[in-house]
Amino acid sequence: MDDRLATKLRILADAAKYDASCASSGAPKRRAGPGGLGSTSNGICHSYTPDGRCVSLLKILMTNYCLFDCAYCVNRRSSNTPRARFTVEEVIAVTLDFYKRNYIEGLFLSSGIARSPDRTMEDMLRIARGLRRDHGFAGYIHLKTIPEASPWLIEQAGLWADRLSVNLELPSAASLGRLAPEKSAAAIEGAMAQTRARIAEAREERRRFAPAGQSTQVIVGADVATDTELLTTSDRLYREHRLARVYYSAFSPIPEPSSALPPEAPPLGRENRLYQADWLLRSYGFTLAEIAAATEGGMLDLGIDPKLAWALRHRERFPVDVNRARRSELLRVPGLGIRVVDRILAARRHGALRLADLARLTRNSRRPLPFIVTPDHRAPGLDRLDLRARLTAKPRQLELF
Repeated sequence: MDDRLATKLRILADAAKYDASCASSGAPKRRAGPGGLGSTSNGICHSYTPDGRCVSLLKILMTNYCLFDCAYCVNRRSSNTPRARFTVEEVIAVTLDFYKRNYIEGLFLSSGIARSPDRTMEDMLRIARGLRRDHGFAGYIHLKTIPEASPWLIEQAGLWADRLSVNLELPSAASLGRLAPEKSAAAIEGAMAQTRARIAEAREERRRFAPAGQSTQVIVGADVATDTELLTTSDRLYREHRLARVYYSAFSPIPEPSSALPPEAPPLGRENRLYQADWLLRSYGFTLAEIAAATEGGMLDLGIDPKLAWALRHRERFPVDVNRARRSELLRVPGLGIRVVDRILAARRHGALRLADLARLTRNSRRPLPFIVTPDHRAPGLDRLDLRARLTAKPRQLELF
């Protein structure tokens, strides 16, 4: 790689680091044909599939030139930042070169809005189509679409990409209007609705269109939205647009910031708590109202995870019998994840589980103890005032419960 291209890569890879929605979850397992390249089934950003496998993706912007002047964006029009632009051919060449060197398994491509939304989206489409059609690339491709672009271009992109996404940016139209007035909440959700419809049609007709679905990203802490307001927006997007994921990206102070922005980043851990609450909504059977009721002033507790916060407020629901409880009840026990619960359900078919059996099924057998019953364990102390402190203290012996 020559120095000129290496400089572009350094600038545009650094510019892409603010996009959190770099993931390959849901990608189909495809095999390259004769003379083709890539496969999504093998292991410069790390992403994780639903089964926990780590994959590497080339995560870059096509360009960080942008017509828009969003207050929170380091690549905004008025920002004094080094600029660079890849050509279509350069992105294809870098992707293929990195794959052949076994550096990556796929491409995550986003872009500033250069020249026009249509021109930018068209170039991104040419990259995905060129990789697939001209070079037989069977690796993962995630395209960050441009909602202001022609619907036809977005539909064409879905024919070649594994996943499409469009950044929601902020949880409310009011915040978007204040911090990114050139963007339209209606256009963003219109693009989501269009993609949802095409994905549904393709699945019914067994055609290929963005088989890993669509996702979005929302910035946390750039406005005054509470965690409950953020999760309310996510919950609605999951229901209305069938998103595969909502990604939460903590606001990071940028050079020469607008006075409309907060002076510092949100508290450490807020982003993580939102992800945990999001998992409860999507995979653990919790409702938005249940999670919101365990917040203080609409903010998730930074000291404990949302499931434990809910359990401590609903001690009357515990303890549950490990050998008799339904799956939905076990999923609400702090310390028991989906995989552990499924292991418990499988193991108890062969006999009653005791405490030692539970210890073999989970890496953290101490945390669930106040909330469960086994033949040799019925933990007292659900009404202890210091239960939270004991559960968040340094690991102790099981006998303390």
